[in-house]
Amino acid sequence: MHLARFPRVKLCHAPTPLEFMPNLTRSLGGPQLWIKRDDCTGVALGGNKNRKLEFLMGEALEQKATHVVTQGAVQSNHVRQTAAVCAKLRLKCSALLEHRVDTNDSTYLDNGNVLMDRMLGVQLGSRPAGTDMQAAIEAVGADLSAQGEVVYLIPGGGSNPTGALGYVDAAFELVAQANAIGLRVDRVVHATGSAGTQAGLVAGMHAMNAGIAVLGIGVRAPKETQEANVLRLARATLAKLGVAGDLPSQSVVANCDYVGAGYGIPTPGMVEAVTLLAREEGIFLDPVYSGKGMAGLIDLIRKGYFGPDENVVFVHTGGQAGLFAYADSLVA
Repeated sequence: MHLARFPRVKLCHAPTPLEFMPNLTRSLGGPQLWIKRDDCTGVALGGNKNRKLEFLMGEALEQKATHVVTQGAVQSNHVRQTAAVCAKLRLKCSALLEHRVDTNDSTYLDNGNVLMDRMLGVQLGSRPAGTDMQAAIEAVGADLSAQGEVVYLIPGGGSNPTGALGYVDAAFELVAQANAIGLRVDRVVHATGSAGTQAGLVAGMHAMNAGIAVLGIGVRAPKETQEANVLRLARATLAKLGVAGDLPSQSVVANCDYVGAGYGIPTPGMVEAVTLLAREEGIFLDPVYSGKGMAGLIDLIRKGYFGPDENVVFVHTGGQAGLFAYADSLVA
């Protein structure tokens, strides 16, 4: 698969580490737990969006964009990383933040990712929960275009076929690392939200015929909706790559039992997972994505979902800046 055919800007510190977690493995009694450290991708504290932004920004520069417009939740990791990359590339950036979490807590509204957004100089706007956010950024883009800007729109999470190429590349990277150390990977697990990370991983594994199952732990949508979104995007990504043949629907699996009361709302399982990883492995997860993803993985291990000798790789998608917006929920 020749990804160099697509415009790209080198942003990530890659390959990111693939590390064994001996203490967590011992604490849970197996399976053999590994972690792919995509919290270490570099720009603005790292995170999974930087992989997507390599291809999205490559396309933006090819189109001679002057102004990038995107959107996300108030504590959006994607907005923070997009704003940072725009600063690095000397592009203007506007972002709309959707108030998905019903709170007036200033810690949530002003700290964490929002603090960093403001430091990065992104032009922020806000919208109430339930807004059609794609339509909203299209309207902002139209206004900017009328002012003479060359606008490049990025959907929430950078999740379109261009952005998903970043996780096709990550799938290749992970398999190469596993091959180099003789590690048979049985399953990859990660938090799935806007669908781009899971779609890219599924498409990449399929294109390689790797035989590695990908399990997404949902953080927002119901299972049927999440799987349909991922499958649609994975198929579109494979079409962009020119991979012949259809992707079977059973290639996409999402478990959405760990969302709790809703997106961005803490759960006891998330708090336990974030605390356990910190104290067992010295690794910080985030409260919205990787924390709920790990909570799902831990619960499934306790229920015997995995064999004790399976090698399971958890993809850490970053987002630790969000911890500072959730301090009251995480520390008693």
